[in-house]
Amino acid sequence: MKTEVLVYRGDLVENRHRVSLALYGEEGLLAYGGNPTLVSYMRSSAKPFQALALFLSGAVERFGLGEEEIALATASHDGTPRHVEVAARFLEKLGLGPGHLACGVHPPFSREAREALQRAGKSPTPLHHNCSGKHAGMLAAALALGAPVEGYERPEHPVQRLNRKTLAELSGAEPLWATDGCSVPTFALPLARAARAFYLLAQPDRAPKPYQEPLRRVGEAMRRHPELVAGPGSIDTVLMERLPLLAKRGADGYYGLALLESPRGPLGVALKVEDGSAQAREVAVMALLRLLGLEPGPTPWDRPEVRNHRGLPVGHLEARLELSWV
Repeated sequence: MKTEVLVYRGDLVENRHRVSLALYGEEGLLAYGGNPTLVSYMRSSAKPFQALALFLSGAVERFGLGEEEIALATASHDGTPRHVEVAARFLEKLGLGPGHLACGVHPPFSREAREALQRAGKSPTPLHHNCSGKHAGMLAAALALGAPVEGYERPEHPVQRLNRKTLAELSGAEPLWATDGCSVPTFALPLARAARAFYLLAQPDRAPKPYQEPLRRVGEAMRRHPELVAGPGSIDTVLMERLPLLAKRGADGYYGLALLESPRGPLGVALKVEDGSAQAREVAVMALLRLLGLEPGPTPWDRPEVRNHRGLPVGHLEARLELSWV
């Protein structure tokens, strides 16, 4: 069965973006599209599971971390002043500063934030990086574990070994790893195994006992502070504001969902646009949610227009998802 996003120019399909996805429920793999065994890097979609180290290490209690810091640790944020403020406060609680972040620097995702920096004649800092919260969380876990903060981003560091162990136990498979865009390890799993981890994020009581409370609290922080997980108007934030779910975008066409409620009960979802298209990813996610009986209302990602350099509409994107039910 074909599971894809089509790009029309006029009435002709100009491009096809192949999609693979897996849905995991109480009985295991529930449905799939494309190849559910496709091994894909989760990229930033792994952040909710990497944030569990804040609890497993004792960092939350040691540093008095609140829900805002926990939510930011799961974030691919847009670099707004609010995000920067929370990231700076997070580091202050650790007795550290932006110079300790190994994520690098890029301009804010938020256009408004980028333009505000430019008008002020300022350059972005590591705090504006979409992964600054995740990195602050890793620094907190390193301190709580009694490990050095130097080299926290390296795969042999105790924090990264803990993250790999966590994903292995929640997914039921040993992840592969490589270096992510922000210099820490990123983990690859078969989509069905990643969907299992997202199912446990939706249903913490079904996880191994050491992870139950951390999963619950990470999920609560994301639900209560969706604006920190991405930003106003971004897909993760919009979906969590409108629907009973946890949403986490990842680079290169990856997306993870923990559906707390659906007509088929709680579900975990892992989705990958195989050519890495972020625009096709958003369209596929919206189509899948509607196919599963969830109604978020109108969004910019339902049937987005293709526009030319004059701003004229010349085509559109639409998803065709055909699920195989197990």
